[in-house]
Amino acid sequence: MKPALFHFSEDSGIARFEPRPVAVPARRAPGMEWLNGPLVWAIDDWHQPLYLFPRDCPRILAWPTDATGTEDRARHWPDARLRMIAWVETGWMARMEGITLHRYTLPDTTFEPLDDAGMWISREPVAPTRVDAQNDLPACLAAYDVDLRTIPDLRQLALLWETSLHVSGIRLRNACYGWP
Repeated sequence: MKPALFHFSEDSGIARFEPRPVAVPARRAPGMEWLNGPLVWAIDDWHQPLYLFPRDCPRILAWPTDATGTEDRARHWPDARLRMIAWVETGWMARMEGITLHRYTLPDTTFEPLDDAGMWISREPVAPTRVDAQNDLPACLAAYDVDLRTIPDLRQLALLWETSLHVSGIRLRNACYGWP
């Protein structure tokens, strides 16, 4: 059975998601360039906190996996009850607190998994089955056991990628001070 799938948007009136290329193509592994082409993107239920942010908000989220070592857990993961830790730049907090996101529930019939942090894609148009407003994003994240932290400069966290935690950086090109 496929998990529940969602798409988040600041737009409240999307009746149908059409496959479209990504706005800013990413470097892809050889043979995976098609991921920049026309697709509908979705996220699974467990990973949906990755998208409880304004679209262009640069953010880093981390969580332990089965492969996370005891040293990294002790150093970076003091509260085992947390699902994730999320960091945003201090300047984004006012927008986080004042925006409404819309969580679209999508039927799973045409989606296939990417086996990468809960992402799924469809090559076909998709009509949502439900839309729910998400207000007070810091409170929404807390409800999913995500510890939201602010930091002046996300570059301070670059070394997280050298740990055994899973680390996802999203929209880092929009960070105040750039990204390495």
